[in-house]
Amino acid sequence: MNRRAFFATATGAALAAPFGALAAEPQVRLRELYNNDMSFTPFALGNEGIRVAIEGFMAPPLKAESSFYVLTNRPMAVCPFCSSEAEWPNDILAVYAQRVVEVIPFNVKIVTRGTLELGTYTDPELGFVSRVRLVDAVQERA
Repeated sequence: MNRRAFFATATGAALAAPFGALAAEPQVRLRELYNNDMSFTPFALGNEGIRVAIEGFMAPPLKAESSFYVLTNRPMAVCPFCSSEAEWPNDILAVYAQRVVEVIPFNVKIVTRGTLELGTYTDPELGFVSRVRLVDAVQERA
């Protein structure tokens, strides 16, 4: 192999590596996080603390200039704010983004990537109660 071929191959491998890393994140649907009795699925339990990718829709934010939003299974024109763990629906997910979120229209599908956290948590600022959430998340249009 000559020098030019070596550098072309090495450059291509280096550029492909980051995209392969993203593809390696487990892809999950919101409905795959809960069993029928609202307990967590083996997938959710096995991937707690791992970065995952989930498709869905961004519900209208609870407040402007926030790094928090709710990911929903279907487009919702209003935020599905919950008052307690007992009322937590199985088709929404709390998302804590890395930065202030650029709001995406509620009817545009997005992919959110973040670290999966399980267990009841009440946001001290918003009072939002979640059973499952993504933290350190990023989002993009699907």
